[in-house]
Amino acid sequence: MSRFLHHIELWTTDLHGAFPSFNWLLCSLGWEPKVIEGWDEGKIWTAPDGTYLVLEQSPAIGGDYDRMRAGLNHLALCADSQGLVDSIRDNAPAHGFRELFAQDFPHAGGDCHYACYLENSQGFEFEIVAMN
Repeated sequence: MSRFLHHIELWTTDLHGAFPSFNWLLCSLGWEPKVIEGWDEGKIWTAPDGTYLVLEQSPAIGGDYDRMRAGLNHLALCADSQGLVDSIRDNAPAHGFRELFAQDFPHAGGDCHYACYLENSQGFEFEIVAMN
């Protein structure tokens, strides 16, 4: 399997507050958490293709995250099926997410694009896209 992205590193001002929503979503999509003993400032998940995501609370952070400013707006993540997108959408509120663009679900990204858009309590937006 080819990889075109090595990893993504996101900084947060509240790792313990962000971790539950990230962990639920990424694990629901088949990513595996990786435990690094003694590293309390970050968490890592690895996708089936080997791409990994780091969520870190760094002392070098200069302010709160705002997806509406220059920089990362959202992460678009692949789901194996429309059914998985539906399941994630249905269960997201119980894991600290609010749905964005609900009135246009499942085609907020266009007629041929099946996805849901979620935002966690820290303002990170995720687009969950069905790949079938």
